[in-house]
Amino acid sequence: MPPLPAQLRADFDVRAVVSPPSGEGWTPSPSPGVDRHALDRVGGEIARATSVVRYAAGSRFDSHTHGGGEEILVLDGVFSDEHGDYPAGTYLRNPPGTSHAPFSRDGCTLFVKLWQFAPGDDRTVRVDTRAASFRPGVVEGLSVLPLHDFDGIQTALVRWAPGTKFHRHTHPGGEEVYVLEGVFSDELGAYPAGTWVRSPRHSRHTPFVEDEGALIYVKVGHLGAELLTIPTR
Repeated sequence: MPPLPAQLRADFDVRAVVSPPSGEGWTPSPSPGVDRHALDRVGGEIARATSVVRYAAGSRFDSHTHGGGEEILVLDGVFSDEHGDYPAGTYLRNPPGTSHAPFSRDGCTLFVKLWQFAPGDDRTVRVDTRAASFRPGVVEGLSVLPLHDFDGIQTALVRWAPGTKFHRHTHPGGEEVYVLEGVFSDELGAYPAGTWVRSPRHSRHTPFVEDEGALIYVKVGHLGAELLTIPTR
């Protein structure tokens, strides 16, 4: 398979939608048994990147340091490192400068964001989203589980009951959605589980769900924000 491109959906002023990966949608990582489905990427092997990462049973990475931080949502299976085991539904933030040697005994799939931390965001986060309590959203049928909030960048899980509709609104700092369950929709399309949608700054839409409902990961405020930069050699 070809290597990952150094520029992939790298224009953050352009809306991007990526469907769930097919059998040929995976690229091997430098570690055997760990494959990646790239969603966006700016840089080489060290890059600002958003990916779905799949660990085969028994696969691992050598110990390494995340110079720009790492954000993970475990989608299925159990992800592990020397600090613990993280089952499906676990949300992790490993801040810049932290190190670990990750692995999976039985295999797992992760949603991963690299080099997307703001300067000064140095808090380690561990959230078991399947045990946490959601709070009511701003419209009936919507419930929210905040995951992280720093310097105007907010991350949450949002659960949509069947038939829920939200008012038309603007995202000044952009919006990124990864659909975890069900089908999420707006006037531009319908996005089943496994779909990734990145909407640029000042974009507007009117989201809704129909009979099935949905659970989505949402990040807002990060597009155009000051983030750590990758050192040049």
